[in-house]
Amino acid sequence: MTQSPAMPALTPQMQDCIAACMNCHSMCEETMSLCMQKGGPQQMQVMRALMDCSETTRLCADMMMRRSPVSTDMCALCAKVCDMCAEACMSMPDDQQMTRCAEAARRCADTCRTMAGATT
Repeated sequence: MTQSPAMPALTPQMQDCIAACMNCHSMCEETMSLCMQKGGPQQMQVMRALMDCSETTRLCADMMMRRSPVSTDMCALCAKVCDMCAEACMSMPDDQQMTRCAEAARRCADTCRTMAGATT
């Protein structure tokens, strides 16, 4: 009976990116809940960005944890989605929750860009 090769350990850079993705996912979920309570057309536009970001960051973290061969591609996409989410959240700069969510999305975008090897 042959053993399958051991999975490589998560690097500190991967661990940081996974943590940033999971933090962003949680922040988006919390922010969506508040948006649903407030309602209104502006909230609904931001909700789309929050939903995309929440799902993308969770999937990105999952793919890194299982060492998917396409996780770097997913990180590049995740960075783009997080940038869009941060921009949407900042359309309401006076809302503290939106500001916190934008900060989490920017941090996640930065770490994902690093993982993807992108500089922009």
